[in-house]
Amino acid sequence: MTSYEIGILGDFSADEVARLTATLTSLLADFDLAVGDSVMFRTSKDFENRNTHAAAVAAYFGGATKADQDCAQEAVRASIPIIPTIPSIGDFGVLIPDFLQPTNGLRRRTDDPDMIELATALLECVGLLRQQRRIFVSYRRVESRSSAVQLHDALSARGFEVFLDTHDIRPGEPFQEVLWHRLCDSDVMIMLDTPTYFERKWTRQELGRARAKEIHILRVVWPSHTPPLHTGFAETIYLDAADLTGADGPMTETIVDRIVLAAEALRSRSIAARHMSIAGKLRAEIAKIGGEIQGIGLHRALALKLLDGSKIWAYPVVGIPTADLLNDVADKARKADHGQVPILVYDHIGIRDQWKAHLKWLDDNIACVRAVPVVDAGWALAVREVKA
Repeated sequence: MTSYEIGILGDFSADEVARLTATLTSLLADFDLAVGDSVMFRTSKDFENRNTHAAAVAAYFGGATKADQDCAQEAVRASIPIIPTIPSIGDFGVLIPDFLQPTNGLRRRTDDPDMIELATALLECVGLLRQQRRIFVSYRRVESRSSAVQLHDALSARGFEVFLDTHDIRPGEPFQEVLWHRLCDSDVMIMLDTPTYFERKWTRQELGRARAKEIHILRVVWPSHTPPLHTGFAETIYLDAADLTGADGPMTETIVDRIVLAAEALRSRSIAARHMSIAGKLRAEIAKIGGEIQGIGLHRALALKLLDGSKIWAYPVVGIPTADLLNDVADKARKADHGQVPILVYDHIGIRDQWKAHLKWLDDNIACVRAVPVVDAGWALAVREVKA
């Protein structure tokens, strides 16, 4: 039985479907999800055959004929999120049916032929990618400040929350503590690799701690700069002299768009890897107390069986837990009819002490969900009473 259903409706071409499904298939593989098994793509021909208990979403391709309106209306009635999407040139009000116009749409960009932006938005709607979209920019001010500020603005315009040290730490706050906290809550680090990047201890530490947290890194290498051999990354963009309008930037609009799109694609891989890492640590902690993980449910929840035979559902989460996230986990567990108080499992390393105290307060005062650091999961669950 499928866990995720993705509808593709409206005025799409065969080529558009092929490109979108290829991108989705690649992103889903990062989560170890196979199309035809855990995930199904549906068009209007078989939309009614979807698993109504699965997490679902649909993309509606706007066009002159406004096709598949019956299916789209059925999706609306079933409370399935729909992303209306139109080409780079076109009028939303003309190409999208009236009943979908209150929904924020996505204009496909000419520099994104594989529809990465649409694919990641669909995965956000079914809960595989978190709604928060966070990027950390690591750079040396003396060499790349203009480019860093430019990326901050460009990424923000594309829906990312971007951390830049000169913009996002308020006067009076503990600088390094806040910086590490924000790094821990980032999906991707963009590293502006300039000739003296490694001469500053802070940039070296940012890179090292990003790797320690398993945050994926997009390296942007400055022209005529040969990076150290030990800093090889799978995702690297090399700049030519023509890509910069000054020594420290700004960069050309073309290369900025390329960096933003690469960060969008890398985000899925980064979140998937970190989720699996937390799940692996949880498995080890539960094994220590004689328990086991028995299966994976909707929204990547893990079914845990404890030594006394009791069962509980755990939700590994990437980044820093918030009250909103606890509410989201409790809501998902209620809709899945789990029957017990679920636990939210997270990696506590790098989180500010002030925020840890806040999480403890939430845990002491909210009964419908519990937040547990993954390193403490075995210790906490060894004495836990499962409550209905």
